[in-house]
Amino acid sequence: MTSSDLEQLAELELQKEEEDDEGDEGDEGDEGPSVPLRSGSDSSHPFHDVAQHGIIQVSGDDRYGRKLITFSSCCLPPSHQLNHRRLLEYLRFTLDQLVETDYILVYFHFGLSSSNKPSVSWLRDAYAEFHRKYKKNLKTLYVVHPTNFIRIVWNIFKPLISHKFGKKLTYINYLTELGEHLNYEQLIVPPAVLRHDEKLRLAQTGGPAPSVKTPPPRPPLPTQQFGVSLQYIREKNREATIPPVMQQTVSYLTQKGLRTEGLFRRSARVQLIKDVQKLYNLGKPVNFDDYADVHVPAVILKTFLREMPEPLLTFSVYGPVQELLRVESSLRVSRCKQMMENLPEHNFIVAKFLMSFLHSVSQHSLVNRMSSSNLACVFGVNLVRPLGGAVVLPDLIPINTFTEILVEHFHTVFGSRCPPDP
Repeated sequence: MTSSDLEQLAELELQKEEEDDEGDEGDEGDEGPSVPLRSGSDSSHPFHDVAQHGIIQVSGDDRYGRKLITFSSCCLPPSHQLNHRRLLEYLRFTLDQLVETDYILVYFHFGLSSSNKPSVSWLRDAYAEFHRKYKKNLKTLYVVHPTNFIRIVWNIFKPLISHKFGKKLTYINYLTELGEHLNYEQLIVPPAVLRHDEKLRLAQTGGPAPSVKTPPPRPPLPTQQFGVSLQYIREKNREATIPPVMQQTVSYLTQKGLRTEGLFRRSARVQLIKDVQKLYNLGKPVNFDDYADVHVPAVILKTFLREMPEPLLTFSVYGPVQELLRVESSLRVSRCKQMMENLPEHNFIVAKFLMSFLHSVSQHSLVNRMSSSNLACVFGVNLVRPLGGAVVLPDLIPINTFTEILVEHFHTVFGSRCPPDP
């Protein structure tokens, strides 16, 4: 079949899918945006016209240090209400903030229709414009709830897509499957997608859909390091002011990683990280020389911070951090200093230890390419997050600004309240 024939077939399939779904989601149109942005009313956002719809979201890191980006078709308004060229520019704007790190793209297909879909020519332009720097660090493209339309469009693009890129595509039929691949709790899933998944499950099993949430965790081991509070680790490791995972990874990276280009930007093999976590949680020794990869301790450090039930800088800083951009530039360092001085004593000590190390990393940025700005993009969402919610895209800018100040102005921010160094 010619490309033109495939395009016509794709359009027919999409229309058929719309007819099949007609009435199933009939009351959704009154709900407004499926994923309203927390900062959607901020008209100063350079892409406010696109961002307000919540089509593209950044959901922090997954459990192995890779950024999670979601694209939700059900949030696309009718085509006459959205400039698709601007949508492409917004996607590029989003990726430009993350493209130097490994990332995951999750595409929620449900909700695409004849009235809101971009044209096939637009898709071609999009693929052509996203050159190698965007594709290189994309680890996986998950297509959730694929249909015949998706498979036909994929065939249209096959002549353009490299074999290496094609291997990154993974079809996900149900949300429970997605939870097997990544940290599902990090994702911002539109309510319409949740309902559609429920409908598909009911059609398959005739019964209610199983929850995608994992069962409650078992009580932690006395030696547990990951996924437990700072206080728990301190109680079980009375001789250690700094959590052992942080002490050992920072010590190793200080000795052998400061001059590694792209430190903290690369991920490591998932199973390898699981194995190291298991060793730590069982209280067994870890020798990073055994792995011959400086990115392993780097990922372990990020994973440790990310899995803390309450972030190192506590939930209390999230609100003040979101207000930081409203503070005059000349006053932001002192505002950040004030926030740090209000931390509990132990959190302050550990935060000072971490930021001292990250400041040292930034001092080698001519070699390792990890400036305070780049480090902020990596660590920000691991240190600051809201209680009971995910970090959405507009919130990243103040979080990254705040973290950059902590790293770049370390001596000023942590200079006056000076507990003994560990």
